[in-house]
Amino acid sequence: MQTEFETSDVEHHDDIIYPDTIPFVLAHLACFGILWTGVTTGTLLLCVALYFGRMFVVTAGYHRYFSHRSFKTSRVGQFVLAALAQTSAQRGVVWWAAKHRAHHKYSDTPQDPHSPVHRGFFFSHVGWIFAPKASKADYSRVPDLTQYPELMWLDRHKYLPAVLLGTGAFLLAGWTGLFVGFFASTVLLWHGSFFVNSLAHVVGRQRYVTGDDSRNNWWLALITLGEGWHNNHHHYQSSTRQGFYWWEIDITYYLLKLLSVFGIVWDLQTPPEAVISGEQRLRRVVVEKVAHDLAWSFPIERISEQLREAWSHTPSLEDLRVRAKEARAYAEALLADVVLPQVPSLEECKERAREMFVHTPSLDDIASRAQEIILHSLSARLLGEPLELAGSS
Repeated sequence: MQTEFETSDVEHHDDIIYPDTIPFVLAHLACFGILWTGVTTGTLLLCVALYFGRMFVVTAGYHRYFSHRSFKTSRVGQFVLAALAQTSAQRGVVWWAAKHRAHHKYSDTPQDPHSPVHRGFFFSHVGWIFAPKASKADYSRVPDLTQYPELMWLDRHKYLPAVLLGTGAFLLAGWTGLFVGFFASTVLLWHGSFFVNSLAHVVGRQRYVTGDDSRNNWWLALITLGEGWHNNHHHYQSSTRQGFYWWEIDITYYLLKLLSVFGIVWDLQTPPEAVISGEQRLRRVVVEKVAHDLAWSFPIERISEQLREAWSHTPSLEDLRVRAKEARAYAEALLADVVLPQVPSLEECKERAREMFVHTPSLDDIASRAQEIILHSLSARLLGEPLELAGSS
C-alpha cells in the first residue's frame, strides 16, 4: 500500500491551498485588534497563562503522550488531555500524532513532512501545514489512537475546543480578553511550537548521532517547556524526560512528575544511563542513514570519472570491466581490492566519520557501511547505471 509520501507525493509542489490559510492569516490579523482594545494587566496575565498552559498540554499531550506514548494515564485523562491540547488550534489529536510519527520515521529525508533541510525554513515552519501533499496524515500509523471513538470525534471537530476557549476569554474579559488573551497567545503558541519543526533542526548543538539534523537549543527549551532538547529526543524518543541532565530545564517533565504523585499519570519513561552517555550502539536504521551521509560526502561522481580515465591503464580495472558484466557483486569485490588513491579506504571513511559526527560506539559500523555504499555506487556507475540507484538516500 502506498504511504502518504511515496512516489509522486515526494515531488516538490508549491500548491498551497489558499482558502485553508485564511483562518491562519485572520488569527494573525486579529492580534492587531489590540491596537483598538488596548492591553490590561489582567488580559496580559491571561495571555501568558494561556500560552504556557496550552504549551504544556501540547508538549505533554500531543507530543509525549499521543505521539510517543511515553507515559500512561486513564481513558478519561486521555480524553481531557486531548481536548485541552486541541484548544491550541493545531488540528486534531490523531492527525497531530500521525504526522509526528511520520516525521520521526523520515526525519530530514525527502519524505519528512516538514524538514528545513529539503524544503527550506519557511516551509518547515508553517508552509507544510497548508500544502495538501505534506499535510495529509496516514492514520494507519496510529491504530492505538483510532480505536477510541471519543478521540476520533475530537479529531473530526478539531477546532471546537479552541472556539470554546476563545468564547470563554471573550465572556471573561470582553474584546481585550479575546484579542490579547486568546488570539495573541494562540499565535505565539503556534510559532513557539513550530520552531521545534524548523529552528530545532537548524540552530543548536548535536550531542548524539541521530541520522538527522535535530539539535539541542536551551532558549527554545525555555519557551517550549522542554521541547528544545530536540537532539536528546531524537536520540531516545520514548523518554518522557527530554532534558537528560539536571541543567537541561524540562518544565513539561517536572509537571508530569508532579501529576504522577497524585496518580493522574504514571509510568513516566526515562532514558537508560547508556543512552544518556552515548555508549549504546545505534539502531540499524540510524547507522544506515548516517552511512549514506558519510558516503555521499565523498565526490563519488568525480571518483567514478577518474576510474574511467584509469580504465585503459590499469590491468585490475580492465579485469573489473570484463568481470563486471557477469555480476555486480563480484565487481564490488574487485573494486574493494583496487589500490587507487581515488577510492576512499576504510580508514579514510573512519577519519571522515570522526570529523563529521560526535562520538558514538557505532562509528566503525557507520564507516564500514559507508564504504559499501561507495563501492556499490561506483560499480553501478561504471556499469552505466544511474548513480541514484546505487544507494543514495
